[in-house]
Amino acid sequence: MFTGLITHVGTVDRVSTTSAGRELRIASDFGSLAPGESVAVNGVCLTVRESTEDAFTVAAVEATMARTTVDSWTPRQRVNLERALRAGDALGGHFVQGHVDGVGEVIDVERSSDAVLMTVELPEGLMPLVAPQGSVCLDGVSLTVSALTHVRAIQVALIDYTRGHTTL
Repeated sequence: MFTGLITHVGTVDRVSTTSAGRELRIASDFGSLAPGESVAVNGVCLTVRESTEDAFTVAAVEATMARTTVDSWTPRQRVNLERALRAGDALGGHFVQGHVDGVGEVIDVERSSDAVLMTVELPEGLMPLVAPQGSVCLDGVSLTVSALTHVRAIQVALIDYTRGHTTL
């Protein structure tokens, strides 16, 4: 379980295919993570296989790659990171499971007076799950739906803090 409040931005350091699936080494300043620990990488809940002070390794299986963009991640790509919630942690953002429902497509970005408005077309079948002023998680970032703009599209506002502390 996560909150969608990004605490670190890491960089994909290495990508390979192993018997465990698509293996990714991600450089981060988390420090050492425990094997078996869950980390949200761009919102995808992945399990730490091994870790050093400056990087950790995870693997994504075919089912994960079919519902996410993990199969397109390449070295030097920046990714949003969040460690799993622990009992007693502050609950900001919203509850995020890390079980991705699909991949949306950014169809418009425009500057407003105090934010950047991003319109995202959602995959077929997801609109009934979205409510105006409800929560969504895009690339692991907790956001509020500011408008339902098209039959299959939502709009979110990216404030300066979010733009400065995430990959969005």
